[in-house]
Order: sequence, then structure tokens, then C-alpha cells
Amino acid sequence: MSQLVRRSLWDKVPRDHWDSPQVLRRRQVVVAAVVVLGAVALGFLLRTEPGSGAFYVLTLVLAAIWTAGAFVSGRLHLGRIGLRDRLVRPVLSPFVVGVAMVAVFVVGGLVLREVDAFAPLVSEIRSVLDYSTQGSLPALVAVTAVNGIAEELFFRGAAYAAVPTRPVLVTTVAYTAATLASGNVMLAFAAVLLGVVVGLERRASGGVLAPIITHLTWSLSMLLILPLVFA
Repeated sequence: MSQLVRRSLWDKVPRDHWDSPQVLRRRQVVVAAVVVLGAVALGFLLRTEPGSGAFYVLTLVLAAIWTAGAFVSGRLHLGRIGLRDRLVRPVLSPFVVGVAMVAVFVVGGLVLREVDAFAPLVSEIRSVLDYSTQGSLPALVAVTAVNGIAEELFFRGAAYAAVPTRPVLVTTVAYTAATLASGNVMLAFAAVLLGVVVGLERRASGGVLAPIITHLTWSLSMLLILPLVFA
């Protein structure tokens, strides 16, 4: 287990994914503009009626913003991690990391639910979960998956590559700041934890595949499990 954690989150594989100064500046301009645009779209999204047509449309619009920003900024890479004496695409290990995060959030949710002092936080969580209890579940699963992939393409792809120093910290702050546009503190707290984990995966692997798999594992599980925890 310790080897899996170190390989997934800490050991950096050799890479040559370096941008010229001109490409780096272009990435930085695109990323800055898209972060602002995405935050505005997210703010509108989380103020729409759960399950409404506008909710699904705005979710896809937000995913389009992140995805377009990611590819317009420059090249993206899938990444690799070390396995014995070779480098492989990260698939199983980021899934395991995502499952571990799910377990942490479920246990945390059970604790929050039982402590009266955390009632305001529980209320904020339930306000987010309204979106998973109304409307079509297959549609919610689809838009959650699409948006999760889009977020990782942008924040751990374009934004990470645009930051020359402390990219894990900077992209986590940017991701959290964009999420704060929702006005929900608990959603922003989740963004901090998720941002750090997938940022470390991006740093270790040099690409977006591991962050995407972990994000999808976590977000789809939360969509299905948390409504049961806070029912």
C-alpha cells in the first residue's frame, strides 16, 4: 500500500513536458481568462433550480468552458507512473486513491450528521445534494462525469502547466476559488481536499489521466452515496 501511495502521489516520473516562454505566457493568459469565466458560469449553475433544464444546460456550458480553455492553452499529456522497471499509464492506482477519498468523506459525513454543532454545515451539504435527488439520475451521472473530466483537463492540465512554481498549491487555490462562486463553504472545502490529491497525482505522473480517474471515482460515488448518508 505504501508503494502504491508513493508511486501515485509522490514519486515523479522523468518527463520532457516543457513549454517555451512564449507558450507559457499564452497558457497563463488563457488560464486566467477561463478561471474567471468558469467561476461566473458555476455561480449561475448552482443557483438554478435542481433538476431543471437550465441546470443541465449550464452544466454542459461550464464543461465546455473548461475543456475549450484546456485545449486552447496548449498541449496536454496523459502521464505515466512507475511500475516495477517500466512506466505505465495510471489506471488502477488513481481508482484506489478515489475509493480512499470516498471512504474519508463518507466517514466524515456520518460524524457531521450526528453532531448538533455541525448542523449549519450539514444544511449546506444537503443544499448541494438537492441536485442529486431531483431530476433524472442517468442525466446527473452523465453531466457529473463530463464536468469532472473537463475540470481536470483544465485545472490539472492547462492551469497546472501554466504555473512554473508550486503548481499543486496554485491550482488547488484556483480550483477552490472557482468553486467558491457557488457560495457554498462545504463545496469549497471538498474542492481543497480533492484539489490537493489530484494535484499531487498530476505532479507525480506528469499528466491528466490519473487526476481524471480519481475525480470521476470520487464525484460519481459522492453523487450516489452522500444522499443516503444525509437522508
